[in-house]
Amino acid sequence: MARWRIWRPRSRAVPFLSLLLLAPLVFTGLKAVNKIGLSSERNYSRGHVTFVTVFTTYNSDPAEASKLPSNVVTVGKHSYSKVGRSMAILNTFIGFIQVSMPRSNVIILTDPNSKLTHGSAVILPIEGNYSRGNLMLQRIRSYIAFLEQRLEELETVEDINHLIFTDSDIAVVTDLGHIFEMYPHCHLALTFRNNKGQPLNSGFVAVRGTRDGIFKAIEFFKEVLEAYHLKYMEASRMLGDQLALAWVVKSYLPSAFSKFSKHEAFTVYNWTPPEGAGQFHGMPLDVK
Repeated sequence: MARWRIWRPRSRAVPFLSLLLLAPLVFTGLKAVNKIGLSSERNYSRGHVTFVTVFTTYNSDPAEASKLPSNVVTVGKHSYSKVGRSMAILNTFIGFIQVSMPRSNVIILTDPNSKLTHGSAVILPIEGNYSRGNLMLQRIRSYIAFLEQRLEELETVEDINHLIFTDSDIAVVTDLGHIFEMYPHCHLALTFRNNKGQPLNSGFVAVRGTRDGIFKAIEFFKEVLEAYHLKYMEASRMLGDQLALAWVVKSYLPSAFSKFSKHEAFTVYNWTPPEGAGQFHGMPLDVK
């Protein structure tokens, strides 16, 4: 059973933003998924869907990823340099999208000083501070810069291209375009999760690709950035973006969080294996 909520906040800076909150799961049990089928090639969204992620290699050359220096990381039966491991995760992220949503593109926002190249994704350098301690803050800035560029492009070309901003270490296992089809009045979608401190996950944000949707998403991210600076800079290395995100949403929708506190089953958009890294034993059947 799927349950969603769409709200139109009584807005301050983001007039009439329609926010879709995609609930997490509370399951009593798990059923292992034995295989993930190929996409049916349906395009639910009446428009293209592009995935956007932020990724950088920290002054290391990805071309050197296959070489194994003394500083190696072992994952299962495979050994990688640290850059090689990051690139393997990025390749897996893109590979899942190519299987589950083969008509979608992937855009990687990165440091202009990065030597990143990729044959299956568009690399888009955006100026900023991509240091480890500033990366979550920079991610919001990169999103805003990208959306502003996209908004300018729409002044000359009417091209509905919906956007899904994600972490680069996720696996998309089914077509997500139905979000935009089923909820035509939604401008921006976020995922809930069962965490009182960080009830919203910044690793998945869907934005409708219309002028209106993109404009309101820019204003929304600007408010999150402002809250980040004013309230959560002590958590700038990790979690600060999620704390700021929750603060902004709560400021508009104070009752929203309590609506998802009931122990009911939902279609699962955002799921993490409870067993921990390297201990994966299957996932719920309706994870997306």
